[in-house]
Order: sequence, then C-alpha cells, then structure tokens
Amino acid sequence: MPFGLTNSNLITGAMLLSLVLVVVLAIVIERRRRKSKALRARFGSEYDRALTTHGSQSKAEAGLAGRETRVSKMTIRELSTSERERFMADWLTVQSRFVDHPKGAVTEADELVTSLLKARGYPVAGFEQRAEDVSVDYPVVMENYRAAQAIAVRPGGGDATTEELRTAMIHYRTIFDELIQVKKRDEVKSAA
Repeated sequence: MPFGLTNSNLITGAMLLSLVLVVVLAIVIERRRRKSKALRARFGSEYDRALTTHGSQSKAEAGLAGRETRVSKMTIRELSTSERERFMADWLTVQSRFVDHPKGAVTEADELVTSLLKARGYPVAGFEQRAEDVSVDYPVVMENYRAAQAIAVRPGGGDATTEELRTAMIHYRTIFDELIQVKKRDEVKSAA
C-alpha cells in the first residue's frame, strides 16, 4: 500500500472521519434547534403564522430573518414628548367617540395607529407588510393588531357587532399603548 497505509489505518481514518462528521452534524442540528427556539420565543404567534404561510420551517425562519434585516435598515425612532402627548390626546378623542359611533371610532383608531406607526418611521404601505415590519419590534401584540384591523376593514361595516367593535378598540388600545411607550436603552438592545 502506498504511503504505509494499512487496512487498520484506513479503518481508523474512516472511523475518525465518521466521528467528525457525526459531531459536525450534531452541532449543526443543535444550532438550528436553538435558532428555531429563539425565533419562536421572539415572534410568538407570528412564528406560527409564518410556518402556516410559508409551509416549511426553513422558509418561515428565513422570512422572519428577512423581516429582522428589513427593519434593521429602517430608521425607527421614539416620539418626542409633544408628539406623544398629541397622539395620546387623539386617542382619548377617538375612544370617547366609541359610545355614539362605534364603527367610526374603530376606523379612526385604525387610522390613528397607522399615523403613529408612520410617525415612528415604519412604512405604512399595505397592512400585511406593515404588520410584518411591526412584528419585529412588537411581536406580542401582533395578533391583537391583526384581529382589530380585520374588524375595522370588514366589508359592509354594519356586519360587525358592537361587541366585536369593542374588542377591536381594546386591541387597538393594546398596540397603541405599546407603540407610544418610550423604550429604555436596555429594552431596545434586548429586542435587537
């Protein structure tokens, strides 16, 4: 045999190569599992939505990672004190209209949240894209936002019951409260 290789050397080499491949494979699988677990923890119900939408775990996770990349390139900013106060006053006005005009108040709440997102720096073209972008920083309230928006834009406005409209207002209030808050520096870093 050339280079002094014997059958026992070849077998030992093959076993070592197999062992290295098994270790590398185990590391790759563990990294993917951790990445999946981290994305699921970060995005919550949005992770499940992405799985349903994309049809596979790898495509869903690539889509979520794409969201993070897209949003990281945006200039998302905190509101100034005067902007925050104006939005809060606008919310109180919208909320007060609910008793007499529930459908109109829900529509106004949807518009106010969209204006708030725009003021913060989120693109507002198309609800689905907006929801995906917002989900990067506010994944917990996305289910509420989607449910509220579905009621707000329901065709034939009169189809929604007063209770559904009330639920939509509560959902809008949840996302509004999250968006209006000032994030502390450590919260911003941990969200990244």
